[in-house]
Amino acid sequence: MDRRQFLKSAAAASATLALPRVGRALGQASTDSGWRTFEVFTRVELLNPSGPSLVWLPAAQLQQSPYQKTLANQFQADGGTAELVEYDGFGIITAKYPAGAHPVLTLTSRVSTRNYSVDLAASEKTAKSDQADVEKCLRGGHAIPSDGIVKTTADSITLGATSDVAKARAIYEWIVDNTFRNPKTRGCGLGDIRYMLESKDLGGKCADLNALYVGLARAAGLPARDVYGVRVAPSQNGLKSLGLSSENATKAQHCRAEVYLADHGWVPVDPADVRKVVLEEPPGNHSMDDEVVKNARARLFGSWEMNWMAYNCGHDVVLPGSTRPPLNYFMYPQAETAEGSVDPLDPDKFKYEITAKEVKAA
Repeated sequence: MDRRQFLKSAAAASATLALPRVGRALGQASTDSGWRTFEVFTRVELLNPSGPSLVWLPAAQLQQSPYQKTLANQFQADGGTAELVEYDGFGIITAKYPAGAHPVLTLTSRVSTRNYSVDLAASEKTAKSDQADVEKCLRGGHAIPSDGIVKTTADSITLGATSDVAKARAIYEWIVDNTFRNPKTRGCGLGDIRYMLESKDLGGKCADLNALYVGLARAAGLPARDVYGVRVAPSQNGLKSLGLSSENATKAQHCRAEVYLADHGWVPVDPADVRKVVLEEPPGNHSMDDEVVKNARARLFGSWEMNWMAYNCGHDVVLPGSTRPPLNYFMYPQAETAEGSVDPLDPDKFKYEITAKEVKAA
């Protein structure tokens, strides 16, 4: 698909997208029996815009997966018009406002999720995934290159590994051992993995550390992808650092990673959350030998707790109608006015809030 070709799904000031399409590559991952349903409400207000303006929000994942069923994405643009644009397999809520308008965009996503794990000791092959999707996740790009220092680093890490499982695990363990969570990183980080390796500055947050996993995996010949989303509930595994403490999810964006293994399909991993446990799980600053860290390290290679809602797997994302360069990833609300892009982390210009609550299934 041409990344700049957009397929428009709806056009209105208020609209609902429901009944997700079934994904083409679901595999046979094992999951907990019960689904939980969450309602996630996002409200964006653009303060003091100059001239016409555009606002973009990531929709809840369109394709059904083993861990998430999206039931609806309902949106409304006060003072403007909005549509859901399908881009490279995922949804972007795009709102346009004329000069003089006071832009407000709301999105209510309703999803069901269940915990997701893959038994890496099982020998049965999974259902075949779509080959085009798998091959796409082998290619490097601007945001996540797989050549140069990324390739040489991957070769060094996986030296002697004879299976794709062994390679995937070696990269995971290397990232857990050699990176760190930097609390001073803005947002979730930039995801500039070439700079991280060249500068030997291996600190950052999830969009840095998990992008590093994806890039190294691709360079080692393993299809891999980031999955961008937001935490929506407390952890039921007893880890306060890996869940919400209230319904406020405004700063709870979090990306995860998946690696494709021939005998298992798409396998969930999250080395960035291991480093988050090290730094932030009360009382904080744990050693790698602490039981809480060892347990998280074992669990997060092959499983995800689904107190989290997925948006998309997009990299090098061109926002519909935007004049700015492609985004490394699309997890935060975005906006442009006649003066250019608005910093989504600047509360004086761009106000937004995200709330999440568990609800009864319909």
